[in-house]
Amino acid sequence: VLGNLHRAVTYRASVDRRLVGAIAMGIVPGVIVGALLVNALSEREVHVLLGLALLLAIALQESGLSARVQAGGGPARGLWQFERSGCAGVLKHPTTRSQAKFVCDLAGVDPSPDGLHWRIEHDDVLACRAARLLLWTDPMPLPAIGDAAGAWALYLRTWRPGRPRPERWPEHYATACETVLSS
Repeated sequence: VLGNLHRAVTYRASVDRRLVGAIAMGIVPGVIVGALLVNALSEREVHVLLGLALLLAIALQESGLSARVQAGGGPARGLWQFERSGCAGVLKHPTTRSQAKFVCDLAGVDPSPDGLHWRIEHDDVLACRAARLLLWTDPMPLPAIGDAAGAWALYLRTWRPGRPRPERWPEHYATACETVLSS
């Protein structure tokens, strides 16, 4: 899934190569990388990067990118640990309902909360698409890459985790940002 997500982002090759080389040699501090890369990308590409960082951080937070069924037999499913209510949310929200129906149709899934909830346990691509749609339900703009507090607030608003585990977020978010910026 993540390989496909990274390939979906179009990088400006010459800028990317120079940045990667400069980072590897220690010339460009990591804190500056985000600003340089963002300036080299179109608005659409920046939005994709922001979404990728959030999706990866949330998947790390929710499942460690390994559990597709909630520990202890809970109701959450998929790498982003969707509950049925989250599936209902993306299917019914005015901002995402047409896209949610489209991705369900594309995956051959009944566009219902039960149909989507069952399938995301077995279909990582569909789970990722549903997770991205859930982010779209939030009226606030996506936080900038590196804005861990803003990303945490978005995660809390959209996922509404029962056990948020804030102590794990900084590491997961940093890993996600580093992965997205170094791809």
